[in-house]
Amino acid sequence: MEKLLLIPGPSPVHPRILDALVAPTVAHTSPEMAADMSTALDGLKKIVSSAQGEPFIFAGAGTLSMEVAILNTAGPDDRVLILSQGYFGDRMEEICRSFGIAHDVLRAPWGSAIPPEALAARLRESRYAVVSVTHVDTSTGACAPVEAYGRVLKDSGILYIVDGVCATGGIDERMDAWGIDVVLTAAQKAFGAPPGLAICVFSERAMAKRKALPSVPAYYSDILRWLPIMKDPKKYFSTHGVNEVRAFADAVRMMLEEGMPARLARHQRTARAFRAGLAGLGFSLFTEAAYLGDTISVPVYPAAVDDAAFRTALGRNGVVVAGGLAGTAGKLFRLGHMGNLSRDQILFAVEAVEKTLVELGYPFARGSAVSAAQAELG
Repeated sequence: MEKLLLIPGPSPVHPRILDALVAPTVAHTSPEMAADMSTALDGLKKIVSSAQGEPFIFAGAGTLSMEVAILNTAGPDDRVLILSQGYFGDRMEEICRSFGIAHDVLRAPWGSAIPPEALAARLRESRYAVVSVTHVDTSTGACAPVEAYGRVLKDSGILYIVDGVCATGGIDERMDAWGIDVVLTAAQKAFGAPPGLAICVFSERAMAKRKALPSVPAYYSDILRWLPIMKDPKKYFSTHGVNEVRAFADAVRMMLEEGMPARLARHQRTARAFRAGLAGLGFSLFTEAAYLGDTISVPVYPAAVDDAAFRTALGRNGVVVAGGLAGTAGKLFRLGHMGNLSRDQILFAVEAVEKTLVELGYPFARGSAVSAAQAELG
Protein backbone atom coordinates (compact mmCIF):
# COMPACT_ATOMS: atom_id res chain seq x y z
CA MET A 1 0.00 0.00 0.00
CA GLU A 2 1.40 3.39 -0.99
CA LYS A 3 1.28 5.75 1.96
CA LEU A 4 0.66 9.49 1.93
CA LEU A 5 3.84 11.14 3.16
CA LEU A 6 2.96 14.07 5.44
CA ILE A 7 6.22 14.51 7.28
CA PRO A 8 7.87 17.97 7.23
CA GLY A 9 9.62 16.93 4.01
CA PRO A 10 10.08 15.22 1.67
CA SER A 11 6.59 15.98 0.43
CA PRO A 12 4.48 13.83 -1.89
CA VAL A 13 5.64 14.09 -5.49
CA HIS A 14 3.03 14.74 -8.18
CA PRO A 15 2.88 12.14 -11.01
CA ARG A 16 3.86 14.79 -13.57
CA ILE A 17 7.08 15.45 -11.66
CA LEU A 18 7.72 11.74 -11.18
CA ASP A 19 7.40 11.25 -14.94
CA ALA A 20 10.19 13.78 -15.46
CA LEU A 21 12.30 12.09 -12.80
CA VAL A 22 12.18 8.68 -14.50
CA ALA A 23 12.79 9.97 -18.03
CA PRO A 24 15.98 8.65 -19.65
CA THR A 25 19.08 10.30 -18.22
CA VAL A 26 20.73 12.79 -20.58
CA ALA A 27 24.22 14.24 -20.51
CA HIS A 28 24.76 16.83 -17.79
CA THR A 29 25.90 19.37 -20.42
CA SER A 30 23.29 18.47 -23.04
CA PRO A 31 20.91 20.98 -24.62
CA GLU A 32 17.96 19.22 -22.95
CA MET A 33 19.52 19.48 -19.52
CA ALA A 34 20.60 23.08 -20.11
CA ALA A 35 17.09 24.07 -21.13
CA ASP A 36 15.55 22.57 -18.01
CA MET A 37 18.20 24.09 -15.77
CA SER A 38 17.58 27.52 -17.30
CA THR A 39 13.83 27.10 -16.82
CA ALA A 40 14.34 26.24 -13.17
CA LEU A 41 16.77 29.12 -12.57
CA ASP A 42 14.53 31.70 -14.23
CA GLY A 43 11.50 30.38 -12.36
CA LEU A 44 13.26 30.59 -9.01
CA LYS A 45 13.67 34.33 -9.40
CA LYS A 46 9.92 34.69 -9.93
CA ILE A 47 9.10 32.45 -6.97
CA VAL A 48 11.20 34.52 -4.53
CA SER A 49 10.37 37.85 -6.24
CA SER A 50 13.91 38.81 -7.18
CA ALA A 51 14.49 40.78 -10.37
CA GLN A 52 18.31 40.80 -10.25
CA GLY A 53 19.11 37.83 -8.02
CA GLU A 54 21.58 35.09 -8.98
CA PRO A 55 20.02 31.64 -8.54
CA PHE A 56 22.07 28.48 -7.97
CA ILE A 57 21.04 24.82 -8.13
CA PHE A 58 23.40 21.95 -7.38
CA ALA A 59 23.30 18.39 -6.10
CA GLY A 60 22.85 18.33 -2.34
CA ALA A 61 20.21 19.16 0.24
CA GLY A 62 19.13 21.94 2.56
CA THR A 63 22.12 21.62 4.86
CA LEU A 64 24.44 22.21 1.91
CA SER A 65 22.39 25.30 1.02
CA MET A 66 22.98 26.57 4.56
CA GLU A 67 26.74 26.08 4.20
CA VAL A 68 26.77 27.77 0.81
CA ALA A 69 24.85 30.78 2.12
CA ILE A 70 27.06 31.41 5.12
CA LEU A 71 30.45 30.54 3.60
CA ASN A 72 29.94 32.91 0.69
CA THR A 73 28.81 35.89 2.78
CA ALA A 74 30.74 35.76 6.07
CA GLY A 75 34.41 36.71 5.80
CA PRO A 76 37.16 35.93 8.30
CA ASP A 77 36.70 39.25 10.12
CA ASP A 78 32.90 39.14 10.15
CA ARG A 79 30.49 38.24 12.92
CA VAL A 80 27.15 36.53 12.28
CA LEU A 81 23.95 36.84 14.30
CA ILE A 82 21.77 33.73 14.13
CA LEU A 83 18.10 34.06 15.03
CA SER A 84 17.04 30.59 16.16
CA GLN A 85 13.57 29.31 16.95
CA GLY A 86 14.43 25.62 16.84
CA TYR A 87 16.56 22.77 15.59
CA PHE A 88 17.61 24.28 12.27
CA GLY A 89 18.54 27.66 13.64
CA ASP A 90 20.78 25.73 16.00
CA ARG A 91 22.18 23.87 12.99
CA MET A 92 23.33 27.15 11.47
CA GLU A 93 25.18 27.74 14.72
CA GLU A 94 26.87 24.35 14.32
CA ILE A 95 27.88 25.20 10.76
CA CYS A 96 29.43 28.49 11.86
CA ARG A 97 31.29 26.71 14.65
CA SER A 98 32.56 24.04 12.24
CA PHE A 99 34.15 26.67 9.99
CA GLY A 100 35.38 28.95 12.76
CA ILE A 101 32.97 31.75 11.83
CA ALA A 102 32.44 34.22 14.68
CA HIS A 103 28.81 34.24 15.69
CA ASP A 104 26.20 34.93 18.34
CA VAL A 105 22.80 33.29 18.73
CA LEU A 106 19.56 34.96 19.73
CA ARG A 107 17.20 32.13 20.73
CA ALA A 108 13.43 32.07 21.07
CA PRO A 109 11.59 29.50 23.17
CA TRP A 110 10.45 26.58 21.03
CA GLY A 111 7.07 27.36 19.53
CA SER A 112 7.75 31.08 19.11
CA ALA A 113 10.21 33.28 17.22
CA ILE A 114 12.40 36.30 17.94
CA PRO A 115 10.32 39.52 18.01
CA PRO A 116 11.60 42.20 15.62
CA GLU A 117 12.12 44.51 18.60
CA ALA A 118 14.55 42.01 20.13
CA LEU A 119 16.54 41.95 16.89
CA ALA A 120 16.65 45.76 16.83
CA ALA A 121 17.84 45.84 20.45
CA ARG A 122 20.64 43.36 19.76
CA LEU A 123 21.81 45.37 16.74
CA ARG A 124 22.11 48.44 18.96
CA GLU A 125 24.39 46.47 21.28
CA SER A 126 26.69 44.68 18.82
CA ARG A 127 27.94 44.90 15.25
CA TYR A 128 27.25 42.15 12.74
CA ALA A 129 28.01 41.60 9.07
CA VAL A 130 25.34 38.92 8.54
CA VAL A 131 22.00 38.02 10.13
CA SER A 132 20.54 34.57 9.49
CA VAL A 133 17.05 33.27 10.29
CA THR A 134 15.04 30.12 9.61
CA HIS A 135 11.76 31.13 8.00
CA VAL A 136 9.89 28.04 9.26
CA ASP A 137 11.63 25.68 11.65
CA THR A 138 10.35 22.15 11.13
CA SER A 139 11.07 21.17 14.74
CA THR A 140 8.55 23.64 16.15
CA GLY A 141 6.41 24.85 13.25
CA ALA A 142 7.32 28.44 14.17
CA CYS A 143 7.28 30.88 11.26
CA ALA A 144 9.57 33.87 11.78
CA PRO A 145 8.42 37.40 10.84
CA VAL A 146 10.98 37.72 8.05
CA GLU A 147 9.38 40.78 6.46
CA ALA A 148 9.54 42.64 9.78
CA TYR A 149 13.17 41.62 10.26
CA GLY A 150 13.85 43.10 6.85
CA ARG A 151 12.47 46.44 7.99
CA VAL A 152 14.75 46.34 11.04
CA LEU A 153 17.78 45.56 8.87
CA LYS A 154 17.01 48.12 6.16
CA ASP A 155 19.91 50.51 5.49
CA SER A 156 22.05 48.76 8.12
CA GLY A 157 24.52 47.33 5.61
CA ILE A 158 24.04 43.89 7.20
CA LEU A 159 23.52 40.96 4.82
CA TYR A 160 20.26 39.13 5.49
CA ILE A 161 20.01 35.34 5.00
CA VAL A 162 16.65 33.53 5.11
CA ASP A 163 16.55 29.75 5.38
CA GLY A 164 13.46 28.97 3.32
CA VAL A 165 13.80 25.18 3.22
CA CYS A 166 10.34 24.69 4.77
CA ALA A 167 8.83 27.86 3.34
CA THR A 168 9.95 28.78 -0.19
CA GLY A 169 7.11 28.14 -2.63
CA GLY A 170 4.50 27.77 0.12
CA ILE A 171 4.88 30.97 2.15
CA ASP A 172 5.54 34.39 0.67
CA GLU A 173 9.20 35.41 0.35
CA ARG A 174 9.98 38.68 -1.42
CA MET A 175 13.70 39.13 -1.71
CA ASP A 176 13.78 42.55 -3.30
CA ALA A 177 10.93 44.16 -1.37
CA TRP A 178 12.01 42.79 2.02
CA GLY A 179 15.75 43.35 1.60
CA ILE A 180 16.69 39.65 1.73
CA ASP A 181 20.19 38.95 0.43
CA VAL A 182 20.13 35.16 0.32
CA VAL A 183 17.21 32.76 0.19
CA LEU A 184 18.45 29.22 0.72
CA THR A 185 16.16 26.28 0.19
CA ALA A 186 15.81 22.73 -1.13
CA ALA A 187 13.67 20.88 -3.64
CA GLN A 188 11.74 18.43 -1.50
CA LYS A 189 9.34 20.51 0.56
CA ALA A 190 7.02 23.24 -0.72
CA PHE A 191 8.33 22.76 -4.27
CA GLY A 192 7.00 19.20 -4.14
CA ALA A 193 10.00 17.77 -6.01
CA PRO A 194 12.18 14.78 -5.04
CA PRO A 195 15.05 15.34 -2.59
CA GLY A 196 18.55 15.87 -3.91
CA LEU A 197 18.98 19.54 -4.80
CA ALA A 198 20.47 22.43 -2.84
CA ILE A 199 19.12 25.80 -3.96
CA CYS A 200 20.13 29.41 -3.25
CA VAL A 201 19.30 32.82 -4.66
CA PHE A 202 21.85 35.57 -3.96
CA SER A 203 21.13 39.29 -4.20
CA GLU A 204 23.46 41.72 -5.97
CA ARG A 205 24.80 42.80 -2.57
CA ALA A 206 25.49 39.22 -1.56
CA MET A 207 27.24 38.52 -4.86
CA ALA A 208 29.36 41.63 -4.41
CA LYS A 209 30.33 40.44 -0.94
CA ARG A 210 31.46 37.06 -2.26
CA LYS A 211 33.47 38.69 -5.03
CA ALA A 212 35.15 40.93 -2.46
CA LEU A 213 36.31 37.95 -0.40
CA PRO A 214 39.75 36.70 -1.48
CA SER A 215 38.66 33.09 -0.85
CA VAL A 216 36.16 30.95 1.04
CA PRO A 217 36.82 27.74 3.02
CA ALA A 218 35.11 25.62 0.39
CA TYR A 219 35.53 24.19 -3.09
CA TYR A 220 32.23 22.65 -4.19
CA SER A 221 30.31 25.24 -2.15
CA ASP A 222 32.05 28.26 -3.69
CA ILE A 223 29.40 30.05 -5.74
CA LEU A 224 32.01 31.67 -7.97
CA ARG A 225 32.90 28.20 -9.28
CA TRP A 226 29.23 27.61 -10.06
CA LEU A 227 28.39 31.03 -11.46
CA PRO A 228 29.62 30.37 -15.04
CA ILE A 229 27.57 27.16 -15.14
CA MET A 230 24.43 28.91 -13.95
CA LYS A 231 24.96 31.50 -16.68
CA ASP A 232 25.49 28.79 -19.31
CA PRO A 233 24.34 25.34 -18.13
CA LYS A 234 26.12 23.65 -21.03
CA LYS A 235 29.42 24.36 -19.26
CA TYR A 236 30.92 21.97 -16.71
CA PHE A 237 32.12 22.31 -13.15
CA SER A 238 30.67 19.25 -11.41
CA THR A 239 28.10 16.71 -12.58
CA HIS A 240 24.52 17.78 -11.93
CA GLY A 241 21.82 15.55 -10.50
CA VAL A 242 20.43 15.43 -14.01
CA ASN A 243 17.11 13.71 -13.39
CA GLU A 244 16.50 15.66 -10.18
CA VAL A 245 17.09 18.96 -11.98
CA ARG A 246 14.76 18.01 -14.83
CA ALA A 247 12.06 16.95 -12.36
CA PHE A 248 12.57 20.17 -10.39
CA ALA A 249 12.12 22.17 -13.59
CA ASP A 250 8.70 20.59 -14.01
CA ALA A 251 7.90 21.39 -10.37
CA VAL A 252 8.77 25.03 -11.06
CA ARG A 253 6.63 25.01 -14.21
CA MET A 254 3.68 23.68 -12.20
CA MET A 255 4.12 26.40 -9.59
CA LEU A 256 4.16 29.20 -12.14
CA GLU A 257 1.24 27.69 -14.05
CA GLU A 258 -0.77 27.71 -10.83
CA GLY A 259 0.45 31.25 -10.10
CA MET A 260 2.19 32.19 -6.88
CA PRO A 261 -0.76 34.12 -5.35
CA ALA A 262 -3.04 31.13 -5.92
CA ARG A 263 -0.43 28.69 -4.63
CA LEU A 264 0.16 30.66 -1.44
CA ALA A 265 -3.60 30.96 -0.88
CA ARG A 266 -3.97 27.19 -1.38
CA HIS A 267 -1.32 26.53 1.27
CA GLN A 268 -3.24 28.80 3.64
CA ARG A 269 -6.48 26.89 3.03
CA THR A 270 -4.73 23.56 3.49
CA ALA A 271 -3.25 24.65 6.82
CA ARG A 272 -6.64 25.88 8.04
CA ALA A 273 -8.31 22.63 6.97
CA PHE A 274 -5.91 20.38 8.83
CA ARG A 275 -5.96 22.55 11.94
CA ALA A 276 -9.73 22.81 12.00
CA GLY A 277 -10.07 19.04 11.72
CA LEU A 278 -7.52 18.37 14.46
CA ALA A 279 -8.96 21.01 16.79
CA GLY A 280 -12.33 19.28 16.63
CA LEU A 281 -10.64 16.09 17.83
CA GLY A 282 -9.08 17.71 20.89
CA PHE A 283 -5.59 18.37 19.54
CA SER A 284 -3.98 21.70 20.40
CA LEU A 285 -1.07 23.31 18.55
CA PHE A 286 2.44 23.51 19.98
CA THR A 287 3.26 26.64 17.97
CA GLU A 288 2.12 29.99 19.31
CA ALA A 289 -0.74 31.42 17.26
CA ALA A 290 1.25 34.51 16.24
CA TYR A 291 3.92 32.32 14.61
CA LEU A 292 1.90 29.71 12.75
CA GLY A 293 3.10 28.99 9.21
CA ASP A 294 1.21 27.47 6.32
CA THR A 295 3.54 24.59 5.52
CA ILE A 296 3.57 22.57 8.75
CA SER A 297 1.44 22.00 11.83
CA VAL A 298 2.64 20.60 15.16
CA PRO A 299 -0.37 19.14 17.03
CA VAL A 300 -0.07 18.24 20.72
CA TYR A 301 -1.75 14.97 21.69
CA PRO A 302 -4.75 14.89 24.00
CA ALA A 303 -3.82 13.17 27.26
CA ALA A 304 -5.46 9.89 26.25
CA VAL A 305 -3.48 9.43 23.01
CA ASP A 306 -0.10 7.69 22.97
CA ASP A 307 2.40 8.92 20.39
CA ALA A 308 3.87 5.59 19.30
CA ALA A 309 0.49 3.88 19.11
CA PHE A 310 -1.03 6.78 17.17
CA ARG A 311 1.72 7.11 14.57
CA THR A 312 1.96 3.34 14.09
CA ALA A 313 -1.78 2.96 13.56
CA LEU A 314 -1.91 6.06 11.34
CA GLY A 315 0.78 4.52 9.17
CA ARG A 316 -1.31 1.35 8.82
CA ASN A 317 -4.16 3.59 7.73
CA GLY A 318 -2.05 5.06 4.95
CA VAL A 319 -0.56 8.29 6.35
CA VAL A 320 2.98 8.91 7.61
CA VAL A 321 3.73 11.79 9.99
CA ALA A 322 6.84 12.64 12.03
CA GLY A 323 7.38 12.56 15.77
CA GLY A 324 8.59 15.35 17.98
CA LEU A 325 12.26 16.23 18.38
CA ALA A 326 14.32 16.66 21.56
CA GLY A 327 12.13 17.57 24.52
CA THR A 328 8.93 17.40 22.47
CA ALA A 329 9.35 13.69 21.60
CA GLY A 330 6.28 11.67 22.55
CA LYS A 331 4.19 14.78 23.19
CA LEU A 332 3.27 15.79 19.66
CA PHE A 333 3.57 14.94 16.00
CA ARG A 334 4.71 17.02 13.07
CA LEU A 335 2.44 17.23 10.03
CA GLY A 336 3.81 18.65 6.80
CA HIS A 337 1.18 20.01 4.40
CA MET A 338 3.02 21.62 1.53
CA GLY A 339 3.74 21.19 -2.14
CA ASN A 340 1.08 19.84 -4.47
CA LEU A 341 -1.35 18.22 -2.05
CA SER A 342 -4.81 17.75 -3.53
CA ARG A 343 -8.15 18.23 -1.80
CA ASP A 344 -8.72 14.47 -1.87
CA GLN A 345 -5.35 13.82 -0.21
CA ILE A 346 -6.10 16.31 2.56
CA LEU A 347 -9.47 14.75 3.31
CA PHE A 348 -8.00 11.24 3.11
CA ALA A 349 -5.44 12.22 5.74
CA VAL A 350 -8.03 13.73 8.08
CA GLU A 351 -10.24 10.68 7.68
CA ALA A 352 -7.24 8.46 8.45
CA VAL A 353 -6.71 10.36 11.71
CA GLU A 354 -10.34 9.75 12.63
CA LYS A 355 -10.04 6.04 11.77
CA THR A 356 -6.87 5.78 13.86
CA LEU A 357 -8.51 7.37 16.89
CA VAL A 358 -11.43 4.96 16.61
CA GLU A 359 -8.97 2.05 16.67
CA LEU A 360 -7.29 3.51 19.75
CA GLY A 361 -10.63 3.84 21.56
CA TYR A 362 -10.49 7.63 21.73
CA PRO A 363 -13.99 9.16 22.03
CA PHE A 364 -15.07 11.82 19.55
CA ALA A 365 -17.94 12.66 17.21
CA ARG A 366 -17.18 10.62 14.11
CA GLY A 367 -17.00 12.64 10.93
CA SER A 368 -16.54 15.90 12.79
CA ALA A 369 -12.90 16.39 11.72
CA VAL A 370 -13.63 15.66 8.07
CA SER A 371 -16.59 18.06 8.10
CA ALA A 372 -14.47 20.80 9.67
CA ALA A 373 -11.73 20.32 7.07
CA GLN A 374 -14.24 20.32 4.22
CA ALA A 375 -15.70 23.60 5.47
CA GLU A 376 -12.27 25.26 5.29
CA LEU A 377 -11.50 23.83 1.85
CA GLY A 378 -14.82 25.04 0.43
